[in-house]
Amino acid sequence: MKLKLFFALFLLNISTIFAQTKVSGYVIDDMNLPVSFANIIFSGTTEGTITDENGKFYLESEETRTALTVSFIGYETLNITLNKKVNYNLKFTLKEAAAQLNEVLIVSGKQPKKNNPAIDILKKIWENKRSNGLKQFNQYEYNKYEKVEFDINTIDSALIKSKLFRGMEFVFNEVDTSRVTGKTYLPMFINEAVSKIYGDNIINKEKEDLQGNKNSGFSDNQVIIDFVDDLYADFDVYENYLKFFDKSFVSPLSKTGISTYNYVLSDSSYIDNKWCYNIIYYPRRKNELTFKGDFWVADTTYAVKEINLQASKSANINWVKDIYIEQEFEVLNDSLFLVKRDYMLSDFAFNKKEKSRGIYGKRTTLYDDYKFDIPKDEKFYDKEVYNYDKDVYDRDDAFWEENRLEALNKDEKGVYKMLDTLKTVKKFKRLYNLGSILASGYIEFNTLPLDYGPIFSTFGFNDVEGLRLRTGGRTYFGRNDLWRLEGFLAYGFRDDKFKYGISGKWLLDKKSRLIISGGNRRDVEQMGASLTNSTDVLGRSLASSAVVTAGANDKLTTINLTSFAVEAEPFRNLILRLGGNYRTLESASPTFSLDYNTPTGIASEIKQYETTFSAAFFPGRKMTGFGVERKTANDNFARLFTQVSRGDRGILNSDFDYTKVQLSYLQPWQVGGFGRLVTSIEIGKTYGQVPLGLLNVIPGNQTYFSIYNTFSQLDFYEFVSDQYASFHFEHNFNGRLFSRIPFLRKLNLREIISVRGVMASISNENFALNNVPSSPANFELVAPNTEPYYEYSLGIGNIFKVFRIDFNFRGNYKDDILYPNARKFGVTGSFGFYF
Repeated sequence: MKLKLFFALFLLNISTIFAQTKVSGYVIDDMNLPVSFANIIFSGTTEGTITDENGKFYLESEETRTALTVSFIGYETLNITLNKKVNYNLKFTLKEAAAQLNEVLIVSGKQPKKNNPAIDILKKIWENKRSNGLKQFNQYEYNKYEKVEFDINTIDSALIKSKLFRGMEFVFNEVDTSRVTGKTYLPMFINEAVSKIYGDNIINKEKEDLQGNKNSGFSDNQVIIDFVDDLYADFDVYENYLKFFDKSFVSPLSKTGISTYNYVLSDSSYIDNKWCYNIIYYPRRKNELTFKGDFWVADTTYAVKEINLQASKSANINWVKDIYIEQEFEVLNDSLFLVKRDYMLSDFAFNKKEKSRGIYGKRTTLYDDYKFDIPKDEKFYDKEVYNYDKDVYDRDDAFWEENRLEALNKDEKGVYKMLDTLKTVKKFKRLYNLGSILASGYIEFNTLPLDYGPIFSTFGFNDVEGLRLRTGGRTYFGRNDLWRLEGFLAYGFRDDKFKYGISGKWLLDKKSRLIISGGNRRDVEQMGASLTNSTDVLGRSLASSAVVTAGANDKLTTINLTSFAVEAEPFRNLILRLGGNYRTLESASPTFSLDYNTPTGIASEIKQYETTFSAAFFPGRKMTGFGVERKTANDNFARLFTQVSRGDRGILNSDFDYTKVQLSYLQPWQVGGFGRLVTSIEIGKTYGQVPLGLLNVIPGNQTYFSIYNTFSQLDFYEFVSDQYASFHFEHNFNGRLFSRIPFLRKLNLREIISVRGVMASISNENFALNNVPSSPANFELVAPNTEPYYEYSLGIGNIFKVFRIDFNFRGNYKDDILYPNARKFGVTGSFGFYF
C-alpha cells in the first residue's frame, strides 16, 4: 500500500513541472456555508477563477505566483501568501464586511429582475449585439487554428497498476494536471488543424479551406475528427441558444436569460485599457440545460470581452460530467470586438460523481488575421474539394511551426512521441481493433483488403426462417475507395433455405459524383414495413428479423431482385438517380397470400421490371470522405425525396403496366430550450392495376421496438393502398417538463410525445384484382378512406440513460365488431447512447 501511495505521489510531483503554481480548495463563510462564485485571483494578475456551487475552486499558472486574492461582494477581501508552488485543499473563510453588514449581498437563491444593475447592463448588450463582431461587415475572412485533445482523467495508483495498462506503463510519464479541474490526466490523442475561413453575410454562406491537419499517430483519423467536429461545433455567445452535444443550452446573454438565470453585478476593472463590468450568473432552477459563470463587458460598446461558461451539475445531459468554456475577444478598435480564442473542456464519464474516472475532451481554437469586405463570387462558396489531398495530412514540422497560433506545451509535444510508441504495443493494437469493430460493425483483415460483417446482423429470427444465420463481407482498401463490392450468405433453419446477396458500386467521376451500381439479392423480407423502398439492393427491414412480435410475423415475401443504377450529384446535396430493377415476388408462408386474378385464372408469382427516376435533396448536409461511400457528419438537415417508377409489361415479359409517384419530406427542428421536433410527411399514388406485392402497404409495426415512420398499433398489411398521405410528428422535450416536478427532477427523465396519421384509399379495380376468395390465405384489402387513421404516443426517455419506453394508443378504427383484432394499446421501446 505504501509503495502505491509513493508511486502516486511521485507521479503528482512529475506533473508539477508543467505548471509553476497550483492552488485548490474551498471558500466558506462564518456559518461554515460554501460561498459560491467568489473570485479567486493570483494577486497582481488577471489570472483567476470563481468558486463553484459548493465553494470549490482550482487555479494554476505557468508562472511562479506568490500571493492569492479571494474576494466577494459583501465580504472582506483576503490576501494570502503562497509559500509553495503547489497548494492543495486550502480552506478560506470570508467574513462579512463591517461597513456592509446591513446590506450584505449573498449570491444564492433568486435575484431580483427589477432594479438590478446587472440586468440593465444585459439589456444594453442586446441593443448593441448586432454592431459587434463579424456581422458588421458584408464579407470576412480569417485564419483559424484548432487543437483537440482527449485525455484519461483521474489518474491514480489503481489505474496505473490495472491489467488494462500492463505492458504500457510508460504512457504514465506524460501525466499532467488540468488547470480547470485540478485532476490528473493522461493525454491519449491530439489533433491539430489549420484552416482559412471565408464568409459572406449578404448571401449567408461560409467556407472552410483546410490547409493542414496533423494527429497523434492514427493513419485514418477522419472518423475521430468528424466525431469531434460534431461535438464541438462553433458557437456564438450572443445567440439565444448554444448547441452542445445535440442539446440547446440557454445562453446567459440571451433575452430568455432573465427568466433562466440570476445575474449579479460583481466587479469592475480595466481590461486592455477598457473599463469593463463583471457579471456573475447562475441558473434559477435545477435540471435545465443551463450554465453558471461570469463575463466581462465593456462599458461603452457593451461588447463582451471575456466569458466563462460551466454547465450546471444538474443539467439533463448524459455521459458528460462537466462542460467548461472560456472565450476571449480582441479589441481591434474602439467599436470592434472579435473572438480571439476559445477553449472548451468536456469531462465524459459514466456518472457525475466527483471521484469518477472519465475522459477529457479539450478543444482550443485561435483566430487571427481578420480581413473584411473582400467580395468573392457566390460559386466560390459552393465549390467543393473532390480529391483527397494527402499533403494536407502530411505537413512537415516547418509548416506547423509557422502556422500554429499557439505553441504546444511540453506534455502535448510528448503525446505525439508516446502514441507513436504505443502503436507498436500488441495489446494496444488489440484494444484499438476492438474499438474499431464496435464502431463500424466490421472485422478488418489487415493482410487482405476485406472486412467481415456487419457482425450485428449475424443472428435473426422470423416465423418463416426460424433462426437465421448470416455471414457477409466487403472489400475495403481505405475509406476513400473508388469502388466497393459487398455480399452476404444467410441460412434459415426452419425453411431450410440459403439466401444470398451481392452488390457493387463504382465512382466514375469525383466532381459530379457519377456512380454506377448494381446487384442481385434472393431473400425473405417483410415488405410491409415502409412506404418508400430503399434504393440499396441489399437493404432489408428490421421487421424481417424481429425475434419477438405482437402476433405472428408470417406475412413475408420471397424476393429475387436484380438492379442497376446510375446516379450523380450535379449540385451539392442534390442527387439524381436513374435505375432499373427486375424482381420476382411470391409468398414465403402458407398463411400469407400474394395471389391475384388473371384472365386465365389465379397467379401466385409476380414478375416485374421497373424503371425508376429519383431526386433527393439534403440542404445543409455535411459529408466527409472522397470515395464511393461517404459518411454524414451531421443530422440537423432536411431530407426531401421524390421518385417516379414505371412498370412496363413489354420488358422482360413483365406482368403489369403502371406508374407510381412518391414524395417524402423529413425535417428536424431545434425548438430552443423546448427540445427537438422531427416532422415527416409522405404522399404517393399508383396509376394502373397492380397486385398486392406492388401496392403501398401502410407500414405497421409488430415489433416491440419504437421505429420512426411506422404505426405501432397496426399489424403488417392491415391497411393497403394505391394512394396515400401520411404524417409523423415526434417531439422530445429533453426533460423540460419533468425538471419542474420535484420527485422526478433527479431522475433526468425526458418526455416524448408523438402523433402519426394516414389517409389512404384503394381503387375498386385493384380491390377486385387482389380478391381471391378461393385462396386459403386470402384476406380482404382495407384502406383508411372514411377518415384518417391516427395514433399517438407518450414516451419516457433516458431511463438509466439508455432506455426509452413509449405508450402507444390507437386513435380510431378500433370498433370491436368491425375491427376485432385491432390493437388498441401497446408498449414499445428502444435503447441507445444519447447525450
